[in-house]
Amino acid sequence: MPEGDGRPGSARLIPRAVVMILGSALVGLAAHEAGFTRAQTLSSAIFILIVLATLCFWHFRLAIAFIGIAALLGTKALTLESFIASSELDIILFLVGMMVTVGVLKELGLFTWIIQMVIGMRRMTGPVFTVTVVFLSALLACMVDEVTSIVFMAALIFQVCDTLKIRPMPFLLISIMATNIGSSGTMLGNPVGILIGAKAGLTFIDFLESAFPIMVGSLCIALGVLVWWYRKEIKVLSERLEARRGMGLGLGPLVEVPYRRALAILVGMIALIASHHFLEDRLGVAKNTILIVAPLFIAGVLMIWRHERARHYIETEVEWWTLLFFMMLFAVAGTLEHTGVTAEVAASFTGFFGKDVGVLTPVIIFTTAVGSAFVDNVVFVAAFIPVVQNLVNELGDRTLWWALLFGACFGGNITMIGSTANIVALGMLEKRYRTQIHFVEWLKVGALVGLVTSAAAWAAIVLARWLFSW
Repeated sequence: MPEGDGRPGSARLIPRAVVMILGSALVGLAAHEAGFTRAQTLSSAIFILIVLATLCFWHFRLAIAFIGIAALLGTKALTLESFIASSELDIILFLVGMMVTVGVLKELGLFTWIIQMVIGMRRMTGPVFTVTVVFLSALLACMVDEVTSIVFMAALIFQVCDTLKIRPMPFLLISIMATNIGSSGTMLGNPVGILIGAKAGLTFIDFLESAFPIMVGSLCIALGVLVWWYRKEIKVLSERLEARRGMGLGLGPLVEVPYRRALAILVGMIALIASHHFLEDRLGVAKNTILIVAPLFIAGVLMIWRHERARHYIETEVEWWTLLFFMMLFAVAGTLEHTGVTAEVAASFTGFFGKDVGVLTPVIIFTTAVGSAFVDNVVFVAAFIPVVQNLVNELGDRTLWWALLFGACFGGNITMIGSTANIVALGMLEKRYRTQIHFVEWLKVGALVGLVTSAAAWAAIVLARWLFSW
């Protein structure tokens, strides 16, 4: 394959394939030697195969997931009933509804209006722009999702940096890291949030009360780190802004955007999702039913309203490739649970670290952070959720769910492959400027931000358990 399309060249395929197959075989052999059953050994080996595929063959990950599922079904390690039960169709449908709704919001000009507001701010300076980028990135991630947030924030940053003729890389990295941190604030920010919420039985209000304040505190700490790290670039931006104002020029052309309908839809959707627990109690339906149904209902109404664009929303705005990969991944992770692998891992976990939640909390945060740095955080969390679920059921303390959430979201900042938002943003940068960021360049600032914010989340969880008896 050609290098220019972002896929590995043919000379690099064979070594990667060897690493992937050898890694899977070694895990299978280790599981067999540990006394695992045939089904446990197969499910462990195939799960590692899919994880390694995301690292070695990103563009082939869905194809390899399909083959893995076929192998599990063909060897009877996975049944059709277990596959359907484990593929988390409720979460997939939730994400479909959100993607359709976000597609409509884009067409109605909501995000363009937000960009225009920032560009039109008076007395803009480098520090003000940086603070605006950080909090706007985080809040957008909370309200819609991390990928949508970074797509529109990147468009804003590119416009400002092109106008001022400065490097966009530092400000794009600032936005990406704020987006990953912000995605932990609500269930809407990241598939990790809705996955954990569904498995743990947490509501939208639980996230607002517990996760959102910790997210904001961690975001402020990250802001301080990033402002210090990029202080020279921020100073240059201030100087260029001042020079441009001296010539009577702004940051770009301003246009009127009819945003009110889009804003009303967004507020209505968030209000409906936020009240899902109250509505479920009043209607007598199962927990989180309204949470899952709300985006589908809103998407359906919007598709009727804009019926001439309905097919476009389903075919273009919904990331079917990603959703199908998630389904396969969830099914394989479910196989680990059904075959008892995760119970074995949880027992080993408590056997090594003990059953003290105060010890397990930082272990889970930093294990998840480091794991999410090198494997997409959804992949890592899908594997780790059954382990945490066993620990929570045994210890009766849901603190560990928050540790998993913050470790996954904050750890996504450590490397450029840690989250989907990172990959999307870097793809946009490469397409527009024909430039790339080196792994080590990202790692220097990413590791600092990721580990510092993970430590802050740990301290905040400890404080919350002491003050509020979490």
